[in-house]
Amino acid sequence: MDGHQQLVAIHPLDPLTAEEVGATAAAVRASAGFAGRGERCRFITIDLAEPHKDALLGWEAGGELPPRQAAVVLLDRDRAETIEALVDLTDGAVAVWNVRTDVQPMAVVSELMEAEEVLRLHPEFQAAMAKRGVTDPAQIQVDAWPAGHFGVAEESERRLARCTVFVKPAPGANEWAHPVDGLLGLVDLNTLEVLRIEDHGVVPVPEESGNFDVEAGAPLRDDIARLEITQPDGPGFSVDGRVIEWQRWRVHVGFTPKEGLVLHRLSYEGRSIMHRASLSEMVVPYGDPSPTHYFKNAFDAGENGVGVAASPLTRGCDCLGEIVYLDAVVNDSAGEPVTIPNAICLHEEDHGVLWRHIEWRDGSGEVRRSRRMVISSFSAIGNYDYGFFWYLYQDGTIAFEVKLTGVLSTGAVAPGVKPQHGTLVAPGLNAMVHQHFFNMRLDLDVDGTQNAVEEVWTESDPPGPGNPYGNAFRPMRRRLETELGARRRTDSRSARWWEIVNPSIRHRLGEPVGYRLLPGENAVPFAQPDAPVSRRAGFITEHLWVTPYEPSERYAAGDYPNQHPGGAGLPEWTAADRPVADRDIVVWYTFGHHHVPRPEDWPVMPVATIGFQLKPVGFFTNNPALDVPPSVPHAGHC
Repeated sequence: MDGHQQLVAIHPLDPLTAEEVGATAAAVRASAGFAGRGERCRFITIDLAEPHKDALLGWEAGGELPPRQAAVVLLDRDRAETIEALVDLTDGAVAVWNVRTDVQPMAVVSELMEAEEVLRLHPEFQAAMAKRGVTDPAQIQVDAWPAGHFGVAEESERRLARCTVFVKPAPGANEWAHPVDGLLGLVDLNTLEVLRIEDHGVVPVPEESGNFDVEAGAPLRDDIARLEITQPDGPGFSVDGRVIEWQRWRVHVGFTPKEGLVLHRLSYEGRSIMHRASLSEMVVPYGDPSPTHYFKNAFDAGENGVGVAASPLTRGCDCLGEIVYLDAVVNDSAGEPVTIPNAICLHEEDHGVLWRHIEWRDGSGEVRRSRRMVISSFSAIGNYDYGFFWYLYQDGTIAFEVKLTGVLSTGAVAPGVKPQHGTLVAPGLNAMVHQHFFNMRLDLDVDGTQNAVEEVWTESDPPGPGNPYGNAFRPMRRRLETELGARRRTDSRSARWWEIVNPSIRHRLGEPVGYRLLPGENAVPFAQPDAPVSRRAGFITEHLWVTPYEPSERYAAGDYPNQHPGGAGLPEWTAADRPVADRDIVVWYTFGHHHVPRPEDWPVMPVATIGFQLKPVGFFTNNPALDVPPSVPHAGHC
């Protein structure tokens, strides 16, 4: 099976095709608002303007097809303006043209590369590199970061990048093995001016190679037996455009430049569970306060675009088995469509034992094996690679997992120095302590749109006549009524979780049907509450947030976190303390991976995983996987 699906829009939620991206850019360039702006007006994103939930539900019930529209964000570099446009794809007309000077849209690859080049060729910068013994510009690798916001006036007046430096001894070498510490460049991305070269003193550049290719790994293991994954009858799922059906599940797979992989209209046997699920924002705060590293707080969705950074996937490397791939389409800075082939991988995989019981007295019993549907993508953002994996299970469970890999962000320390805010992973090479926070926007519609969230925890009964042996404990619950009351953190001491329930639909035992949000690994931020990253990424201060459904509230740190002073997104919206019970609600879950690097994480990180589960609670009468058939007996199996 070739497994490749062409992108043709056949569903109102299908991402824009390459033709639609091109037509949208053409409509913008032909509009009155674009006149006189010229080639230095960049297209940041061209994306589907998703129809309102009501319009989509009406269409699913047999009503009219919602209008197909494209949302566009542009940056006029000469006028320092951000433009938000809406294009009607039916007639090619620009319906909305909104000019803003109060925000900075996310960075695009081409402008960061321009910043790298202008700094690399700057005489003062070259002189600073010569002090460090590097005179060949071809060996200088500049890494431009969106500048953040630290209360300096120029951060509100200019579009900036802070540029760190590495030495790349040869093409293909791992530049993160050779950081140039103490040297920083500040570049205006609009004017391409080098505003400052900051030289805080020479630190020896680490010399040891950090390469991790086949040659560096030699001699390779020769004791790995061949492992083949085959499905002689083909995959057990069907794909119609971007609608996937598997084991009673149905889901539409979307994609956006900022969020990457998006799930829409997730249902089981026709019963709705989730309208939309996506990564709304992620941030990676580093804990090193030194002049070369203090600003490293990467908002990889809002500043860089998880979807824009998606990587083509390769059969046998990223995915195994009977695979169907979906392409993705983004745009370049000129507005031209860019297709990312094989951006999304669809396949099913064995997942061990689903359920089992063997009678110890006579050895009789039943065993069923589990399989799961996997919907995944990978994004390469700077030094890190992130895999985003959705799993659907036969027992009604939904899970999300991030796989973190790639190369550590590094700095250099002088000989004999032990870093206080990091780990030595090679001689003179410091990998800074950091955290990865992800926020998921989960628009759950459990058996309908009117839902509520209940917090569940466990308490021990006090000693006394009702608990004579001290063993008693019981679950407790309360409904979260308003936004401020729904700002919550995980608590392992009370086994806290949350259940999204439909109060108007009750199962046969009298309780509301629901889905349980089970936290996995998590962390709290260690940056001070008034630190710039804490203000800009306010969503990391709580693990759970709940808001009323509002389609314009899409991103946990706001629409434009790039150089934003902070306070936008969830902290701003939930300050209104709107009611969130018995209505259409959105659940936002923040989870954090705390990373103190190890030498074993170098020169390339083994995958670390973090995520959460959504498990049915009273949604089914009993175990919905009872009807999974036994494994087929054959040649020594079963």
